[in-house]
Amino acid sequence: MTESDLQMILEVEQKSFTTPWSYEAFYNELYHNQFAHYLVVEADGKVIGYCGLWVIIDEAHITNIAILPEYRGKRLGEALLKMVMQYAVEHGAETLTLEVRVSNTVAQNLYRKLGFQNGGIRKSYYTDNYEDALVMWVKMV
Repeated sequence: MTESDLQMILEVEQKSFTTPWSYEAFYNELYHNQFAHYLVVEADGKVIGYCGLWVIIDEAHITNIAILPEYRGKRLGEALLKMVMQYAVEHGAETLTLEVRVSNTVAQNLYRKLGFQNGGIRKSYYTDNYEDALVMWVKMV
């Protein structure tokens, strides 16, 4: 992800999440967070998805992953997640974690397909409706 991608990233973000990140949040990730890495998916020169990753020593954490609604169901999210997992390993990560809404069974099924396991619950994690988050993790090496 580059700064020129940010407007398209915001479109993906706004169409995917009830509490989307701001331009400033992504800008700070790009320029001020030494642990942050972001990969994008493009179609016809347009960003249609992205994934954010923090790699800290041997642990990685997915901050966000999203695909525009009209491109979902085409295995692009799965391909992106596989690339991010490989990227994390190449940058020294041995484990990868993420949080997902307890109601988001579609995403949970994808994560399980790629080896993620349930790790715990973060109570009232999401600020829009105080839904719990399921913490999932995978050991990659």
